[in-house]
Amino acid sequence: MIKSVTSFISNHIAWIILTVAAVAVVCPESFLWIPTSSINWMLGIIMFGMGLTLKLSDFQVVFTRPKAVLIGCAAQFTVMPLLAWLLCRVFDLPVEIAVGVILVGCCPGGTASNVITYLAGGDIALSVGMTGVSTLLAPVMTPVLTYLLAGHNVDVDVVSMLLSVTQVVILPIAIGFIINRYMRSTAENVVSFLPAFSCLAIATIIGLIMALNAEKVLSSGLLVIGIVILHNLLGLSLGYLIGKILRIERPKRIAIAIEIGMQNSGLATSLANTHFATYPLATIPGAIFSVWHNLSGALVASVLKLKK
Repeated sequence: MIKSVTSFISNHIAWIILTVAAVAVVCPESFLWIPTSSINWMLGIIMFGMGLTLKLSDFQVVFTRPKAVLIGCAAQFTVMPLLAWLLCRVFDLPVEIAVGVILVGCCPGGTASNVITYLAGGDIALSVGMTGVSTLLAPVMTPVLTYLLAGHNVDVDVVSMLLSVTQVVILPIAIGFIINRYMRSTAENVVSFLPAFSCLAIATIIGLIMALNAEKVLSSGLLVIGIVILHNLLGLSLGYLIGKILRIERPKRIAIAIEIGMQNSGLATSLANTHFATYPLATIPGAIFSVWHNLSGALVASVLKLKK
């Protein structure tokens, strides 16, 4: 029964997150009892779960296919940040929304990209390798890029952000990786429940953020939703185009496109909540991105699978 429940949650994550977001906006009090300090803890637990699934062999792709990993990671930290900055300029976004959009663009690839890559018939090993490498680079790249793209409008504490990313991403992943390495049987007993638990954790984060900003979401929601959709779809399209221009094989091209288009938006939400509390709407783009990229990812996977 537990396996059936976890399987149902994992298979319907997009609709669960969408439902939670809608409930949070219509009935905020259903989530307002959750302390905002729990956001970092929940994200840390999600990252711990990611670490439990990682093995040394997952990083072999970095050495066996360095070109593809390098292209993917370079595109990850150029395409999405620059797209975010460009969208902010073109649509003349208010500062507090622009900060959130830029944070999403500057974050590493999300773990959901690995699942979507599998469903789309892409190179799973490459996807896992790129997610791992971009996540390890995030403590430096995310704060620095945020400073370069948003520092002229808001105060960006690079060192503080670096420490935050290390605490909520790198440290939990490292602990999970060590447990998987030296306590394999324990990790294997837990790992089957992790996808469902991660889904519920990210849904809770989204619900809390939406509830805290329900009125502002209703007043500016359409604008943010439109920007998020454009950001995601342009990232997916440019990622695929880059792979095609460089004549990379189709499975690798799919992995790169999905890795670029699907961000660790939970991290963006956490950073916005921690470092840009004076701009409440900065948390909204990350929360909406988490909802949307699960829907778009499933759709893109279906389309790519049909064209195979």
